[in-house]
Amino acid sequence: MTDLMPAIFFGHGNPMNALSRNVYTDGWVSIGKSIPRPNAVLAVSAHWCIPACAVTANLAPRTIHDFGGFPRELYQVEYPAPGSPELARRVKDLLVPVSVGLDESWGLDHGTWSVLRHVLPGADIPVVQLSIDERRPPSLHYEIGKRLAPLREEGVLVIGSGNVVHNLHSYAWGSRGVHPFDWAVRFEKHARELLLKGDDAPLIDYEKLGRDAMLCVPTPDHYLPLLYVLGLRKENEQISFPVQGVDGGSVSMLAVQIG
Repeated sequence: MTDLMPAIFFGHGNPMNALSRNVYTDGWVSIGKSIPRPNAVLAVSAHWCIPACAVTANLAPRTIHDFGGFPRELYQVEYPAPGSPELARRVKDLLVPVSVGLDESWGLDHGTWSVLRHVLPGADIPVVQLSIDERRPPSLHYEIGKRLAPLREEGVLVIGSGNVVHNLHSYAWGSRGVHPFDWAVRFEKHARELLLKGDDAPLIDYEKLGRDAMLCVPTPDHYLPLLYVLGLRKENEQISFPVQGVDGGSVSMLAVQIG
């Protein structure tokens, strides 16, 4: 019998984490060593947010360098994991009646590969990405997570990649030792408390959490992957935060592990 796979939300932060050795990437390595070896990975990345629900169906998804202004060596990184048309079709079936397109034009963006490069460095496990349909309300993203729950019993590691707090206007690029903004600390603390209590409703309806939420989630793309992971949680299932910290004052690197 296949072990029930955990489901994990990663705060991926700066793309340079793909190359860096720091407390966050060391935490990702430790996660990879602590979980059962998955049969496949389904990733929901903040960087594939489009007006459609789609799933990659490539046999060999390309490594997408979807950023600008970084050192040349970052653009040379490849994560040559195979794809899985079979898993793509399984996702499509699970999400009925939501219409899901089988996409061969996308690949693995840095929200996925910058993390998996540390978690599963062998790049030998099939990886599929599911898009975030930007037209849909947060409640539907949470519901999609619930419909994906059977994958955990099939050896599929479902990950979300974004950031609970993601405000690049306030981010201290190139600065070290910057103290987190008070609003970032408050919002993350509140989110943790809700997560530990299993109180998902306020996290889904996060826009009603006040001014701190407006500052921490100025756009939904990096927050919504968390809701997919929350939807996968079984009743009273253990939750933990294997990676913590706030980078550049305004980007939470919190990882949230279910199971």
